[in-house]
Amino acid sequence: MKRPLLLNPGPVTLSERVRNSLLLPDLCHRENEFFDLQDEIRQRLLGVYGLDPAVWTAVLLTGSGTAAVEAMVSSLVPDQGRLLVVENGVYGERMTHIARRHDIACETVQHDWTAPMDLAAVRERLAALPRITHVAAVHHETTTGRLNALNELAALCAEAGVALLADTVSSFGAERIDFARPGLAAAAAGANKCLHGVPGACFVITRRAALEDAAARTLYLDLAAWNRAQDARGTPFTPSVHGYYAFREALREYADEGGLAARHARYAALAGQVANGLAALGVEPLLPREQSSVVLRAYRLPQALDYARLHDGLKAKGFIIYAGQGALAASLFRISTMGAVAATDMARLVDEVRQMLRK
Repeated sequence: MKRPLLLNPGPVTLSERVRNSLLLPDLCHRENEFFDLQDEIRQRLLGVYGLDPAVWTAVLLTGSGTAAVEAMVSSLVPDQGRLLVVENGVYGERMTHIARRHDIACETVQHDWTAPMDLAAVRERLAALPRITHVAAVHHETTTGRLNALNELAALCAEAGVALLADTVSSFGAERIDFARPGLAAAAAGANKCLHGVPGACFVITRRAALEDAAARTLYLDLAAWNRAQDARGTPFTPSVHGYYAFREALREYADEGGLAARHARYAALAGQVANGLAALGVEPLLPREQSSVVLRAYRLPQALDYARLHDGLKAKGFIIYAGQGALAASLFRISTMGAVAATDMARLVDEVRQMLRK
């Protein structure tokens, strides 16, 4: 059976190079060979955005992207800290749930899922709540495909003297993130999105200074403890060794293909190809292109097709797409252009939608 192409927002279709890395020998996580593997991944992650290892550290974890986000929020907001979460989709709301699960004092700035972040409203809340120490927000909100104004939010946080914790799970490695902004304290992400690894490895890029006041609210997701162990070429618990093999290979492939600029350009071309092809069929995007990520875009379901028919018809042809979420489930579908997919695949996808609309 031919492997389907995954056009969902992770996990991604793997290259043969990354898939073959899963066949490397079994390895004990207490051996020097594993620590070499871990060190290379951490170094390469900092290299994606050219970060200074004296200022920043990459903390590796075993889990999904949500594990990285939870480790970031639960660790980096100190015991007496107070968090303001900017919500305009499922994943912003998830950060609020994480904070409240850990009894972190938490306020929110809520938006409609289809709305951009209102930076003026955030500024007003920060002025009205002087005890806020941290702001949390999602960069690429895959609920709608919106690329939030993370760099502008980081600048606002710097002005207010608070630290920004960013969910970059679906943007790290493909979208531009200005780590030089002093307001940005940390970014959480995973291996199996824009970096094209496999599920099971995730990470937090954090300023080393942010770890100095870290809280230890959990045993397994204690970010400072993981960082201390990894800096000393150790690991507190058993990681996903073969997931790390694949992650290293994915990062090597990423560098060989040209890094951030090349990955962004590749996604932009593929996303534009899909958007243009669907527009010619009368399928409308949810958001204007200038507000959308190059990683994933949401489209309005045409009247002639419900989601189940569109999904099942495309799956039969080898494509896995994604539904809308919550109240948007009946009106949207989403297409991601991450992973080992090519322009010829996108041309075939658009042609299959054309054939379905003709029936």
